[in-house]
Amino acid sequence: MPKYEIILYWSEEDQVFVAEVPELAGCTAHGDSHESALTNVKDAVQLWIDTTHEFGDPVPEPKGRRLMLA
Repeated sequence: MPKYEIILYWSEEDQVFVAEVPELAGCTAHGDSHESALTNVKDAVQLWIDTTHEFGDPVPEPKGRRLMLA
């Protein structure tokens, strides 16, 4: 599986850990623990990539460095 940056944080509103993959638009997952959120987001990344391939769209290459967010 490609090595995309994952941002993991606690959502007070939802009372879950949220994992986001900024390089893959809309690719997020959640879980009751850090571990479950990471496991779930790895599955989400694979589904995101599989779906993108099905539609014939390009899959972005991981940047391989820390993203700069504003």
